[in-house]
Amino acid sequence: VQLQASGGGLVQAGDSLRLSCAASGRTFGRCVMGWFRQAPGKEREFVAASSWTGGSTVYADSVKGRFTISRDNAKNTVYLQMYSLKPEDTAVYYCAAERRGGSISRMGITYDVWGLGTLVTVSS
Repeated sequence: VQLQASGGGLVQAGDSLRLSCAASGRTFGRCVMGWFRQAPGKEREFVAASSWTGGSTVYADSVKGRFTISRDNAKNTVYLQMYSLKPEDTAVYYCAAERRGGSISRMGITYDVWGLGTLVTVSS
């Protein structure tokens, strides 16, 4: 599996943005998929994750109710819909895959494939 995230950009506080992560490879449909982010000068943090069916999702408390993770296995794509963006959401966003198809994890170490990030900048 190879991953390519896109959709980042410069937005204002309160705006919405949708990130996409396109995957190549036949095993995408069995992968747990996650989104992580890393703000300047900060550690990478978990944002959201989806089971391979999309039937189970988890979110970081900081984005719960504002972000939605979804996936389209037919298109080998996972999305992160972000609403009500805040300046503190500014970060490079990364998608990641856990190819064993195990339980959803918030821990980055669980994921074995990472894409290049896409920068989201939220101005106040």
